[in-house]
Amino acid sequence: MSFSGKYQLESQENFEPFMKAIGLPDELIQKGKDIKSISEIEETGDNFKVTVTTGSRVLINSFTLGQEAELETVTGEKLKAVVMREGNKLKVSLKGIESVTELVDGNTIVNTMTLGGLVYKRISKRL
Repeated sequence: MSFSGKYQLESQENFEPFMKAIGLPDELIQKGKDIKSISEIEETGDNFKVTVTTGSRVLINSFTLGQEAELETVTGEKLKAVVMREGNKLKVSLKGIESVTELVDGNTIVNTMTLGGLVYKRISKRL
């Protein structure tokens, strides 16, 4: 199954506590909590380009599976990491945060980020 496509955020759990835990300022948390971000994923073989648009903020990350890449986080920090694929899941570890993006079916992507005991879950549907 290909991840390629455009997805809109449908629902999320633990947004505010998770964003506070990773150090996002309160004003940005309040601005971002009700915005239905759009994720566009382009998958070509092992190469991915992920563009997430949240209001006026656009975050673009490009990577090749199994190779170190520089990825920008929600806080704007750039970190080196390796994204791995396990079946229909993309997994990456960034600064203590375990991120798993799963293509549940042809139209639903679930992104789960775990930091210690805190789990932030985002469910997006294909547009």
